[in-house]
Parts: sequence; structure tokens; C-alpha cells
Amino acid sequence: MTALAQEDTAQPESRWERLKNRDKASDGAFVYGVMTTGVYCRVGCPSRLPRRENIRFFASGAEARRAGFRPCKRCQPDGASLEERQTEAIAKACALIEAAEDKPDFNEIAQAAGMSRHHFHRIFKQTAGVTPGAYFSALKKRRALGGLGRNSTVTETIYEAGYGSSSRFYEACASGLGMKPSVIAKGGAGEIIRFAVGACSLGSVLAAASSEGVCAIELGDEPERLIEAFQNRFPNAELKKGDADFERIVAEVIGLVEEPGRAFKLPLHVRGTAFQEKIWRILRTIPLGETMTYAEVAAKAGRPGAVRAVANACASNKLAVVIPCHRVVRTGGALSGYRWGVERKEALLEREGAGRSGKGRPR
Repeated sequence: MTALAQEDTAQPESRWERLKNRDKASDGAFVYGVMTTGVYCRVGCPSRLPRRENIRFFASGAEARRAGFRPCKRCQPDGASLEERQTEAIAKACALIEAAEDKPDFNEIAQAAGMSRHHFHRIFKQTAGVTPGAYFSALKKRRALGGLGRNSTVTETIYEAGYGSSSRFYEACASGLGMKPSVIAKGGAGEIIRFAVGACSLGSVLAAASSEGVCAIELGDEPERLIEAFQNRFPNAELKKGDADFERIVAEVIGLVEEPGRAFKLPLHVRGTAFQEKIWRILRTIPLGETMTYAEVAAKAGRPGAVRAVANACASNKLAVVIPCHRVVRTGGALSGYRWGVERKEALLEREGAGRSGKGRPR
């Protein structure tokens, strides 16, 4: 092996700490070479951790090769990471599940993903946040809800979506709907939802509540468009403009936008998958002035590989500010998307003391 004078000495101890923790977020940021074997690896390599004195850090695989090291055959440091390869395989599996008209053969899909059935089940749940079967069930539910209102009867929609009986459909949907499917089919007929619109420094804000609690907090540029979009969701529901008492809810929301840290004690009425609701609960624990990355939230939820599912849960949040999905950023601090606009996300973080130049940004 050639001389190792080319070792990258930038922040070696910081890299050693990240290597000890097998920080997957550092994959691609640097590699490490093992003096005793002449092999270099990615940070997330599953091999046993070498002794510190036997390790040399390099900014890239090319630098490690120039220093005389060869790539590890196990973690393949010059190609896509294992997590990236698994994510790609699961994305293809999702496409196969979505293309299936009847219940798919999960053994065949696992084989197409290059995994055993057991391994596929574990990796799918780790990546997507739900099992393959639960993913297919949610897909059927989504198809059925999309068809409600277009088909002549609810029963027709249920059978077209792949449910064997109406009772199975109602059982599957009971925990995820704010109203019965027959009510959705009628555009929310029979439901009473109160709402009000106010103005804040971020534009317009719409707050709505069912009999169970606050069910929507939306931000936008024009109040008319906020109301129109809300009415389109439930065209036949009884939408009542809030009275003076209800407008206090909007005042509380505006106060929370303008003065971060204020308590919001009103009951919430949010519905989602079990995973989404778990993520929303975690978001409400992020302290004022701090942020978490999507990967950190996924890890806290016990699903370190479900970064994409965390992002989807954030995008599905309908309670702006109260469920602070704006406090979730990409690794490195990039703000990425936000349901109500990246500019609003940055403005919220700035006033909370977690702006680009403030405290609390990801390490």
C-alpha cells in the first residue's frame, strides 16, 4: 500500500464520533480506511468498528484509492448506500402494489425486490412506516374515498375498490375518517363545521372546527381562496361562519403565529394513519427555537429508515403552527417543502429563534 500522506485531516475527531454512532446521515460525506485490512468503507458499513488508531479518514473514495486502499465489498462505498438501494427497491414494490387490481402476491413482489418475504416485510415497514398489507389496505381506502361521490352508490364504490363486503370497508375506515363514508359521498351532508378567517403577518389564516375540536388551520395569500378550497372539500356540509366566540379560536392561532411559545389549549380533531399521528405527536414535542431533521424524527419514531414517510406525514398535516411541521428540516439545514410555502416556514423559524443564522439549527 502506498504512503498515507493524503489522509483527509479535516475534523477527524468529529468524524470518529459520527463513525462510532454509525451516523447514516454522514454516508457520502466521507469514507474511512482501515490500515490493517487496506479496505475503505462508508460510515454505515455493518462491519465491526475498527480501533481508532487503525483508521484514516478520506473526503472521498477516490482519495482513499489514491492512498492505496480498495473498496469494501460489503458496503460498496462507491455506489449507492444500502439504505438508498433498499429505498429504491421498496419504491418499486410500492409501484407493483399500486398497479395490482386484486390483493397482490407479496411473495412475488419480495422476489422482484431481491429479498426474502420476511426481509422484505421488515425493510418495507422500516422504509414506508407500514407493512405491505397495511399499505395495500390504505391504497384501497384511498381508491374508495376517491370514488365516493362519483359512483351511483357507496356499495358500488366499495366493491370497485377491492373490499369483499361493506362491513370490511367500514371497519377499515373507522379509525381514519372524521365522518362516515356515506356522508363523504354526499359531500359532507349532515356535518356541521364552523370556520373563520383572519389576517396575520404571514397572510391569511383559516381555522375550522367540528364538534370534536379544531380540525383545520390553513395559511394562504387570499382569504377567498382559502375558503373556496375548504368548501370544495365538503361542498354539502353545513359550513357556518364562526360567531364572536368562535373567532377567538382564530385570534389564538394568530397569537401563536405572532408570539411563538404561547400555549394552545383548545382540543384538536386530527385523523391520520397510526404512523402519521405518531409523527404529529413527536412534532409537538420539538422545543421552541429548535429544529429536527426528517431522519431524527424517523429515528425518534423508532423507524430510522422511514424518512420519506415522515416527510409525507408532515405534508399531510392540516393544523399549521399548532402541529409545528415547520420545525422539521433536511439534514444540513435546508428547509425543503412546506404545505403553506417555504417562505412562511423560514419566517416562522426566524421568529422562533431557529432561523438560518439563529440558534437551534441542525448540527
